[in-house]
Amino acid sequence: MQTQIHGGDIYTNTYRIDFSANINPLGTPQAVLDAACAGVLQAPNYPDVQCRELKRAIAGKEAVPPEWVICGNGAAELIFTLAAALHPRKALLCAPGFAEYEQALNAAGCSCRFYECKESEQFRLGEDYLDWITEDLDVIFLCNPNNPTGLLLDPELMKRILMRCRAKRVRLVLDECFNELLQNPEAASMIPYLSEFPELFILKAFTKLYAMAGLRLGYGLCAEAALLEKMSSVVQPWNVSIPAQMAGTAALKEEEYVLRSRAYIGAERQYLKQGLQKLGLEPLDSQANFIFFQGPEDLYDRCAQKGILIRDCGNYRGLTRGYYRIAVRTREENEELLSVMRQVL
Repeated sequence: MQTQIHGGDIYTNTYRIDFSANINPLGTPQAVLDAACAGVLQAPNYPDVQCRELKRAIAGKEAVPPEWVICGNGAAELIFTLAAALHPRKALLCAPGFAEYEQALNAAGCSCRFYECKESEQFRLGEDYLDWITEDLDVIFLCNPNNPTGLLLDPELMKRILMRCRAKRVRLVLDECFNELLQNPEAASMIPYLSEFPELFILKAFTKLYAMAGLRLGYGLCAEAALLEKMSSVVQPWNVSIPAQMAGTAALKEEEYVLRSRAYIGAERQYLKQGLQKLGLEPLDSQANFIFFQGPEDLYDRCAQKGILIRDCGNYRGLTRGYYRIAVRTREENEELLSVMRQVL
């Protein structure tokens, strides 16, 4: 299993700008901060164990029934809760991919098989992935757009994967935590297929879009009541704090902020891609709020010496030293990153 190293480790490293964590560069909306602070004043009370107001707000935003929603202490907790509830024997994962899938599955006693995306094909998921979905599997995990590459799955391939899962009786867990940061998130989301495919479970989070990483809030969507009941039975009660519930409810009202964030991130992503290309680097065609590229094996150390944290992706399964991920941040910060990289390269 790959080493558990994550971006955003600002507690170990001395830094000026953190490009290792993929958080909205516009920061947390003030209304969200105000709601979280108001929640702190309710510290003497237990949180609503059922997250009822938050679930209603999520259901309204996603156009699904509230009973299809489950909330968690970040998407990571939901991944572990789902693995514990399903108790699968065999799973299919992609490499490179998010480490927590494998960690949670292993903790549940599940063995994992890996479809390795090839560098020669720009790490894209191929049509042959369909052949890897076999009857002996219990669950597959996919991330769209993928972490760490930022690549989007072809919508038609995604539909065929869903159909294949139904035919082979395999659960599909689809991580859409970065979906809301896309320029056209509806075109890539599988939420409209939830009612038709109860074997589909979609993961989402407030972490990236609303810059709420420290509040820990995520949610899952699924039309299968039995699975959600099982998940609720294996997770500790009061797992979502009052400040997190109130902040999440407030965040879902920030429609103008979301539109502004998408436009800003799209423009800055393009600016960063062009800057990297001018430095002789070849970033992948990421559609998320981060960019994946290959560079010198010691680029992380060179940047760190200048106070810039980037994500060394050498610990991802299927990758080696020399692969990196950088977050899209503000224009001033992005200019500073490119300036530092010009110096160290």
